Amino acid sequence: MDKKQQLVAYIREHSFQKSDTPVFKLSSGNVSSFYFNLKKTTYSPDGQYLVGNLVFDKIRELGLRPKAIGGLTMGADPIATATAYTSHLRNEPVEAMVIRKEPKGHGTMSQIEGNVKAGDEVVIIDDVVTTGGSTIKAIEAARKAGLQIIAVVILLDRDEFEGRQNIERLGYPVHSILTIKDFE
Repeated sequence: MDKKQQLVAYIREHSFQKSDTPVFKLSSGNVSSFYFNLKKTTYSPDGQYLVGNLVFDKIRELGLRPKAIGGLTMGADPIATATAYTSHLRNEPVEAMVIRKEPKGHGTMSQIEGNVKAGDEVVIIDDVVTTGGSTIKAIEAARKAGLQIIAVVILLDRDEFEGRQNIERLGYPVHSILTIKDFE
């Protein structure tokens, strides 16, 4: 079983629920017949190993050399750190960054944490995309900070409610590691 198949199996066991009728209320307010709580996967040691490797491999497969990877806290955080750790093991460093939901109210008042500065090329990451709302919020914060977004990588695209299309309308390429089709 390759790493992608291992991740699908892990998510099925720990992070996926399905119903015959739409009973799961999503953060977007929509209702669906399936639900992914990927934090149960991305915060686990096995999940971090698989996610870090798959995301790093995707970035390299696309020929990207970002300074950093990150997205809106909290779904993106373990993915960004797992990817950064994998990049270190492979001696091709990519920094992790965190995008706060709001700028912090003290110190530097920054909304983005990590070793990045205006002009740096970054990849925006998200765990699950439904409408694209949290990914778009991360993109807006990164643009405001002067970061150059070279791609968006989604761990799991639900293929519902036009999330991918909403992100692509902003002009960024979107790449998924998994989609709902992997769970049908």
